[in-house]
Amino acid sequence: MAEGNPSIMEKAEARFVDKQKKTAERNKATAEYMTEAKLRIIKTAKLRELRLAKEEADRVAEALNPTPKKKRVTKKAAAMEAKS
Repeated sequence: MAEGNPSIMEKAEARFVDKQKKTAERNKATAEYMTEAKLRIIKTAKLRELRLAKEEADRVAEALNPTPKKKRVTKKAAAMEAKS
């Protein structure tokens, strides 16, 4: 009976150590996931800010220098030009 106890204790300690390792790995993975999520949120916000700034700059540039619109040529006008 004395020999049985150390083997049970060894098994219990081994299970305990395994649980500790798994918990540490899980905590590390969770921390990595949270870090990546925060970085993704920061990057998305920065890209959104850049996009909005570019769109605003494009609107200002368009307001200062509007592009001329092309006139549509109707069939009648095209036919008249062809006759002349």
